[in-house]
Amino acid sequence: MCQLLGMNCHGQHDIMFSFRGLASRADEHKDGFGIAFFEGRGLRHFVDHHSARRSPLAELVKSYPIRSDNVIAHIRKATQGQVALENTHPFQRELWGRYWAFAHNGNLKDFQPRLHAAFRPVGQTDSERAFCWLMQELAKAHADVPSVEELTRTLAELMPQIAAHGTFNMLLTNGEAMWAHCSTHLHYTLRGFPFGSAVLQDEDLTVDFGSQTMASDRVALVATQPLTRDETWTPFGSGELLVFRQGALLRT
Repeated sequence: MCQLLGMNCHGQHDIMFSFRGLASRADEHKDGFGIAFFEGRGLRHFVDHHSARRSPLAELVKSYPIRSDNVIAHIRKATQGQVALENTHPFQRELWGRYWAFAHNGNLKDFQPRLHAAFRPVGQTDSERAFCWLMQELAKAHADVPSVEELTRTLAELMPQIAAHGTFNMLLTNGEAMWAHCSTHLHYTLRGFPFGSAVLQDEDLTVDFGSQTMASDRVALVATQPLTRDETWTPFGSGELLVFRQGALLRT
């Protein structure tokens, strides 16, 4: 299956150390990669159906000075839908005048919801269908943009309906908060003052976060498998939905 990476922060932070750790796992997950990150209300979105190990776009992203407070990245191992650009995560849509980004790890069997014209998939993946259905149901449940707490309550009702069809590990963000749902494998770590150093799990690469941060900064990272060796990564429970805002865990 695929691998996920999400970052939610108080203050803007560099994602490239973590993205390099994710990309190092692209030998097995070679069917595409993507990253979406917010700059204010704007969303930068890079996807390629080639492996993050050999994609020229991946090399560009690795050298791009990405600093953001909400990021989703994904490396794909295809289960449904051909290896093609339109099937590459993260996906994006607009709702209530805000961009939303979504990525999924898993396989949903016989998930064929009825979708109206506002939210329709471009590709053939179960993941994009799930994203379109979530956007559709959120739009039906709320006439205007609700609070993060209201959105969390609605998503908590919707997630089990999708997860009933198979494995549904996902990340979703609107640039204000990040929601993470786990069926099988998902972990998170919280970084705060005093910041220390970390070493990547799959590469001999170390970063000193203390030299790059301020006392007020907070960072929440979510990944399919822990990306670093010397930080505490907490596993999600099966069926658990967590929401992160400004680098803090808001709700189980």
